[in-house]
Amino acid sequence: MPRTLNTSAFLSAKGGVSKNHAKKNKSPYGSNAGVAGPQAGASGGHGIEFHKSKGQHILKNPLVVQSIIQKSGIKPTDTVLEIGPGTGNLTMQLLETCARVVAIELDTRMVLELQRRVAASPYASKLTLISGDVLRTELPYFDLCVANIPYQISSPLIFKLLAHRPAFRAAVLMVQREFAMRLVAKPGESLYCRLSANTQLLARCSHLLKVGKNNFRPPPKVDSSVVRIEPRNPPPPVNFTEWDGLVRLCFSRKNRTLGAIFKTNAVLDLLVRNAKLVQALGLGKANNASNATSGLEAMMAADGDGDGDEGMAAADDEEMAEATTGTGSKGGKASKEERDQVREKAIRVLHSAGNYEDKRSAKLSNEDFLALLAAFNAEGLHFSG
Repeated sequence: MPRTLNTSAFLSAKGGVSKNHAKKNKSPYGSNAGVAGPQAGASGGHGIEFHKSKGQHILKNPLVVQSIIQKSGIKPTDTVLEIGPGTGNLTMQLLETCARVVAIELDTRMVLELQRRVAASPYASKLTLISGDVLRTELPYFDLCVANIPYQISSPLIFKLLAHRPAFRAAVLMVQREFAMRLVAKPGESLYCRLSANTQLLARCSHLLKVGKNNFRPPPKVDSSVVRIEPRNPPPPVNFTEWDGLVRLCFSRKNRTLGAIFKTNAVLDLLVRNAKLVQALGLGKANNASNATSGLEAMMAADGDGDGDEGMAAADDEEMAEATTGTGSKGGKASKEERDQVREKAIRVLHSAGNYEDKRSAKLSNEDFLALLAAFNAEGLHFSG
């Protein structure tokens, strides 16, 4: 259960955090945002041992922190959300810049360190510190999110932020560089994937800054990047469960033609099962419209996996069946007659929507996927059940 702590009422304890206390409070995600001082060693100069296995790579370069602050576009009236504040150098600069900071930290050692640091400053009343797991915490209102986030939870965290209402203005986040490149990748680029399509459906994404691994202590194995994510407000009027079902299917083999994908038995069985379920439940266009903003939970697992290898031959039904897991209802195989009917209908949709039979997901834009989804649904073909 997350706990909200009153930093202004905090009584600082002498002697720092004991080793026994540190051993009892191991964070599965870690904290990244604290900045080690000039005297920092393996503990960052704060008496705290940082664990690489838990993603605790502390940013030691204050110039990078200043650059993040400058590129965030913070207003004096803003409430800023920070995730994984660590020992608090980014937090302290945020407090100097905005009206209020809400910081969420899982590692209780970091919580105590940040409490003590802020209590000795004039900003104690401007900080709300929540001790808990951000993925299990109900987020409060905020205008801007500025954070060096724990890399292990980058994907679910970003979609949790994008699902938050009311919509915030922007998120400026430090993430692993390859993950950042996937977020901003465009159709036709090698890193373009399901994560790219899902994120860009909901937000405008841009790359702000590359941060080398030597700017951290201990240094991670890879470089990092700072990205800016601006939610589309209002969000697009699409059933996100249906959307995710379609793009998950298409990106399971992103360099195969759509015509080949929609001729596999596993995909045909999926479409037959979902069509039967939709008909049995009496669902249709009205249901799609009424649930236009539902189903974001399905996208929280969009980590770019399942993007097919262009060098592979056509996947067999077992491989494609694995790709369709989670995109529809479970059931047995369809009959040959049912498969033939759905195959004919699917190929007709691909042709009429814009001659998509010979096109590949790796080169399709979100506008293409939206057009395809609307055309499939209009023909009674669905990707969720």
